[in-house]
Amino acid sequence: MSGNRVHFIAIGGSAMHNLALALHYKGYKVSGSDDEIFDPASGRLAACGLLPENLGWFPEKLDTGIDAVILGMHASGDNPELARARRLGLNIYSYPEFLYEQSKDKLRVVIGGSHGKTTITAIILHVMKYAGIDCDYMVGAKLEGFDVMVKLTEKAPFMVIEGDEYLTSALDPRPKFHLYKPDIAVISGIAWDHMNVFPTFDNYVEQFRIFTKMVPDNGSIVYCAADEEVNKVVSVTPGAMLKLPYNVPAFRIDQGITILENSTGAVPLKIFGRHNLMNLEGARLVCNLLEISDSLFYEAVSSYNGASNRLELLATNSDTAVYRDFAHAPSKLQATISAAKEQFPDRRLVACFELHTYSSLSKDFLVQYLGSMDDADDAIVFFSRHALKLKRLPDLDVEDVKKAIDKKGLQVFTDSAELQALLLSYEWKNANLLMMTSGNFDGLNLKELAEKIVS
Repeated sequence: MSGNRVHFIAIGGSAMHNLALALHYKGYKVSGSDDEIFDPASGRLAACGLLPENLGWFPEKLDTGIDAVILGMHASGDNPELARARRLGLNIYSYPEFLYEQSKDKLRVVIGGSHGKTTITAIILHVMKYAGIDCDYMVGAKLEGFDVMVKLTEKAPFMVIEGDEYLTSALDPRPKFHLYKPDIAVISGIAWDHMNVFPTFDNYVEQFRIFTKMVPDNGSIVYCAADEEVNKVVSVTPGAMLKLPYNVPAFRIDQGITILENSTGAVPLKIFGRHNLMNLEGARLVCNLLEISDSLFYEAVSSYNGASNRLELLATNSDTAVYRDFAHAPSKLQATISAAKEQFPDRRLVACFELHTYSSLSKDFLVQYLGSMDDADDAIVFFSRHALKLKRLPDLDVEDVKKAIDKKGLQVFTDSAELQALLLSYEWKNANLLMMTSGNFDGLNLKELAEKIVS
């Protein structure tokens, strides 16, 4: 296997460059191309000698000695390297297809859901590492204590996969998580997302129905019982597989620290929020299925700090904290704001949210955000007109945004410098700030902003 040659079309993507690194570490000979590569992908590829010398597509890189071509989502169907790979009759895989090929002889845990996927995956990996259990994995965020986001080996008996429901590639319109064939499936929640791909809510839910039907009779489905849509999907899933529901575990908050209350005793955590506690429960049930005891699980999870961009603490002092979160869909936004308010009930909460995804920037979808910022004391929304142009969407009217979210006193910005000036002008004593986005607020340096606020 170590002599395999693999070529990546669109090697610079977040998922793609991590898979390229994983195969490089496994001993494969890796090459690739892309028409744009940014950091951190650029630097990480360069460190391993995998960064293409020139940007662009170069069909001459492909020859009959290549064992596999991996096609990224960023590559279009008329890509010249793809055309040459087809002419040469090379084996062409999408990213998830190749992950399955690498894991088909292992027990596969696939974590699906509109929200919570990364956190559940991260907690499972943290606990398995603590327990000294070897496993391969793919996760969608940088995790503390893990050098790479994809790990592939010959010997690991398990593969833990974060199962995204977005499309596989330009050639394959199936959701990625349909290709992994789970032995243990997790569904953390269902809330309409990716409106550009799934035009109706039922069309979106159908992808999860298909996912659960892929679990074999000797497999398991771990699911969030607090989510009505998840319950509906799992209840009608045929088969003899084990179905394990989870909910919010018993807990209390003491001076800003969340403490679990269970049969093993009090377990103080470094994470907080009911949604995160449900994610933790889902991870616990998966770990039980992998023969990790509750006592070992709780011992391990007490040191879990969270995944990058998931209620990540950017800066803090004695009476102010600034957090960054990936929240972008309505359910994620509401859950994150509620968590921050519950954890620090005596502090004013300023919630700042960027409309960034295709769905969130679509006027027809905006109504889904109604009431999602109600728990914030001060609510701010930002969107970039440049992002609208890139996504080829019609311009948004500030008043339409205010009307859709319907939060008293809501402020809406389209200029990141003006937004930063406002935040720096606030009195931050006994107040917290939440910066929520799947983008970057049009280049705003959130870490630097956070340090200025707490200083």
